[in-house]
This record gives sequence, structure tokens and C-alpha cells, in this order.
Amino acid sequence: MSDLTPTSGYLDFASLTALRGQAAGGERQALRKAAEQFEAHFLQETLKAMRQTIVKSELTESDSADLYEDLMDKEVAQQMARRGGVGLADMLERQLIQRQAQTLPSTEDALKARAFPLNPASPALPMTAPAPAAALPLQRAKVGYDLPLSAPAMPLSRVGAKP
Repeated sequence: MSDLTPTSGYLDFASLTALRGQAAGGERQALRKAAEQFEAHFLQETLKAMRQTIVKSELTESDSADLYEDLMDKEVAQQMARRGGVGLADMLERQLIQRQAQTLPSTEDALKARAFPLNPASPALPMTAPAPAAALPLQRAKVGYDLPLSAPAMPLSRVGAKP
């Protein structure tokens, strides 16, 4: 009988607001519900992609049929996720629990663990100005090409003329 009750989905804003409130309180049930909703959305997109591979007949193709198929895919995906689905929600829940267990150090502890303290005991070394570099001699760039002054004489001939 509980299978026929309407489900709160990832598109239901009231249930998302309630879930956000539970998650702020640190409840583990909120983590499970969020993982199930993610799995349901993933399964719905998978079913939608599978349905698009089917060649439709002109007799059964209509916008209203597409709408009802989408609604059915959503409900089937939510029921699959609630009953265990493909295990994606379980893996997400375990991963998120492990991440929550790894506590991050406080800012003060992180600063103490730094390799270089912010207030060193010894003063900093004085900065000295670098010595001026010696100037490099300038070389004048060559303009043009060096051509020989005398060129071998070439006889001029007319095109088609015979000698």
C-alpha cells in the first residue's frame, strides 16, 4: 500500500526545502534522501535516453504521449531509487559520510602547521640594490647589401633575334 503513495521528488520544492532544513541540522537521513534523489534523477535521465533510441510510429507519436512517458519515467526512477536502484545512492552516501568524518583543521591549527611562520623570530635580511650593469657597446646595423662594384658584362640580346 505504501508503494501507491505519491513520492516527494527532486522537482518538489517543498520537499527540497524540508530536506535542506534537515541537512542543516546534520541529520543522516537527509543525506540518504539527497543521495536517493540524485540516483532517481540519474535513472530518469537514463530511461529518457533509452526511450529516445526507440523508433516511434506516426500513429503513437504526440506531445501528450511524450508528457505521460516522462511522468512515468520519473515515477519509475523514484521507485527504483527507493528500492535500492543500481546502488548509486549507497555509494554516494558512503562517500559523503567518509568526507564528513574527515574533519578539517581549524584556521589556527593550519597556521601553526605552516612551514614558514607569519611572525618569524629573526628579522628579515636587508635588501640591497643590485650593482649597475656595465653598458654594452653598440654596433651599427648594416643597411642594404654589399654589392660588388664591378659586375661581369652580359650581352644584351633581343628575343627571337638570331646572331
